[in-house]
Amino acid sequence: MPSSTTSTTVGTPPQADDAALSHGLKQRHLSMIALGGVIGAGLFVGSGAGIAAAGPSIVVAYAVSGLLVMLVMRMLGEMSAAYPSSGSFSAHAERALGPWAGFTAGWSFWVLLCTAVGLEGIGAAKIVTGWLPGTPEWAWVALFMVVFCATNLAAVKNFGEFEFWFAALKVGAITLFLVLGVLAIAGVLPGTPSPGASHLTHFLPHGGEGLVVGLLASVFAYGGLETVTIAAAESENPVQGVARAVRTAMWRIGLFYVGSMAVIVTLVPWDSKEVVEKGPYVATLDHLGIPGAGQLMNVVVLVALLSAMNANIYGSSRIAFSLVQRGQGPRVLARVSGGAPRVAVLVSCVVGFVCVLLSYWRPDDVFPWLLNMIGAVILVVWIFIAVSQLRLRRRTERETPEKLVVRMWAFPWLTWVALAGMVTIFALMAREADTRVQLYSTGGMTLALAAVGYAWQRRRARS
Repeated sequence: MPSSTTSTTVGTPPQADDAALSHGLKQRHLSMIALGGVIGAGLFVGSGAGIAAAGPSIVVAYAVSGLLVMLVMRMLGEMSAAYPSSGSFSAHAERALGPWAGFTAGWSFWVLLCTAVGLEGIGAAKIVTGWLPGTPEWAWVALFMVVFCATNLAAVKNFGEFEFWFAALKVGAITLFLVLGVLAIAGVLPGTPSPGASHLTHFLPHGGEGLVVGLLASVFAYGGLETVTIAAAESENPVQGVARAVRTAMWRIGLFYVGSMAVIVTLVPWDSKEVVEKGPYVATLDHLGIPGAGQLMNVVVLVALLSAMNANIYGSSRIAFSLVQRGQGPRVLARVSGGAPRVAVLVSCVVGFVCVLLSYWRPDDVFPWLLNMIGAVILVVWIFIAVSQLRLRRRTERETPEKLVVRMWAFPWLTWVALAGMVTIFALMAREADTRVQLYSTGGMTLALAAVGYAWQRRRARS
């Protein structure tokens, strides 16, 4: 059997070979991918529901979930700097826990990314059809899919350039928003009196339940941090690249998320209908009297959706490529041409477009089931990251300590704190009716994949 399908046991590095992939990503690409990957439509639009539920305490919710995300990113950065791989956390889970873990984490994340590609395409198409009424949504989704499929079929540097400029626009927009907001709060923005703390008096308007809803909304808004560690394997200098990207991105993420939430709830009443209907950023800019704010933010949201779509096509294809390189999927997905796994790119795009078609063909049964199934995948992935880091850190310190370019803070205590936080979020999801179905659906998919992965591992061990 070829080396890519050699039996892998716990303690033996999986035989993933990224040498066939091109290494065209530069440090500037990685830095902006790290920043832009978590600044998506979930922040610009989805945060409105969290504000409506939690009121001003949404700032606490984003701060708490932001700290958890920083811990996860640090753990993932430690492992990815020591063992760069396009499989990222999936390869780390296999190295730490065995092939079944890499199989489960990898394919569940692949399903999440492919479905997200379709959802982001639908969201982007809705914005464009709002500008051009009468045009079919599916045609716009198909156009976006073709463009980004072609981008990812070409050299990886094309993906890097798209993401660099997409991320630069998103970062620029949110930075300008923060500057305008701080000036308005300070009372020095012309024509806008400072509200002081008048909108912050009812800090917990719906009590602890509202804070829980806001916390759950904020956790899933942070999804996307994994892309930079996947992309690092195709950079010019993977070890230094991922280390620098992780270090510079973490505090900026906290500033953008927590800072913008603080600006919004200070300037706009939390119970304003516009916060949910228009989105919190549009509502705030309208409150400040910025002309054309709605259309401006629609452009930013469109860019955020297209950026996420591009990144998820890239991430899904590389995860699939890595899994197959390790003997955990159809070998055809590992074919590389021109430095890119083109078959994996095409398959990921097709699956994403099928999800779009399901939203039109089966909107009442199959499509909602699919959405519920991926609802808590990101938390499952984070748990695999934390458990893998607990196992690999000791092993790396003992065998190759020079690889610890990035180190998890206060190990192992903060890793255990992060794990406790994830378990707490699972418990909170089980308490809420809206998220309970997602939790159970994701749990069912995860268990099914784990069973298949374990059976495959046993069969390979016997052979």
